[in-house]
Amino acid sequence: MKKRHNIPIAITSLLLVLSGCTCIYGQDLYFSQFHEAPMVRNPALAGLFKGDIRFQSVYRNQWNSISYPYQSGSLNAEYKFPIGRSDDFITAGTQFLFDKAGTVGLGTYHLLPAVNYHKSLSESRNMYLSLGFMGGPVSRRLDRSRVTTDNQYDGFTYNGSLPDGEYFNSSYTYLDANVGMSLNSTLGSEEQHLFFIGVAYHHLNKPVNSFYRNINHLPKWVFSAGLKLEITPISYFTFHGDYLRQWPHQQTIFGGIYSHTVGEDQGRSVTMHGGMMARWGDAIIPMLKLDMLPYTVAFSYDITVGKLATLTNARGGFEISLTYVNFLRSDQSNEYATKCPRF
Repeated sequence: MKKRHNIPIAITSLLLVLSGCTCIYGQDLYFSQFHEAPMVRNPALAGLFKGDIRFQSVYRNQWNSISYPYQSGSLNAEYKFPIGRSDDFITAGTQFLFDKAGTVGLGTYHLLPAVNYHKSLSESRNMYLSLGFMGGPVSRRLDRSRVTTDNQYDGFTYNGSLPDGEYFNSSYTYLDANVGMSLNSTLGSEEQHLFFIGVAYHHLNKPVNSFYRNINHLPKWVFSAGLKLEITPISYFTFHGDYLRQWPHQQTIFGGIYSHTVGEDQGRSVTMHGGMMARWGDAIIPMLKLDMLPYTVAFSYDITVGKLATLTNARGGFEISLTYVNFLRSDQSNEYATKCPRF
């Protein structure tokens, strides 16, 4: 039997889920390993890799010490191929996302096909301008049987057989659309360094995103950049940064990773990576990564330093990511590894 002091928690959870207030607008799904989910950042970052195909997955478990932790996941697949007789490419892909949290089991599921066109801007070096589109259905649902309100309390006693007094659907689906542009190229006399910059506009169709109100999803701007600096033929630094603006909320995440090739295993190069990301005013994120191409695995953990640090004992979110990158056109692999959009 539930006691009266649980009422504020139940009501607060319900209001956060249903109200459609501005705090909901700032809760687009995100990852600390944001660089391992490129299309979540910008659909124009699809295809920026050395290869023809890429599969990536990220799993996040946040605040596992509480009763109902936040769980999020990303899975993207990309296929890049040349078109015509020029050096242009097209990347076709799909992004799947899920997010589940809270006592009412609020779940959000995205299935977003994507296409990205890469236009070559130089005949003498790698330089590509990319325009990407991504869109598809988004489904949101909750477990209505786990929703409790004041209407279900008879005095100080909870009675689940009483109606909750609320009128809303327990699920709904809408179509979402995103667009982005990016520029990626090489630096240095031997083109040994790489960089990209990009901007994306998410929720451009402003879909209705509410269980029982006609409230539109606020658009979101994402500005991204990356830089890869070769130190020696077997070591390099990689820097990533994103700035997100979804009025009135904003977020900045950035950091760097040092990488060193330590040898070979069964003919495959082995590279170790270590670094740190930071989400401004919220968390620092140590990260470890291992490449045994074509496979990559990475681990990270959020150490909360913001306002929630006291409540969570500095505990944040654990993430693991897996990546597979390879060539399909084995007879042309060297050619496309030299001249193609990549980072």
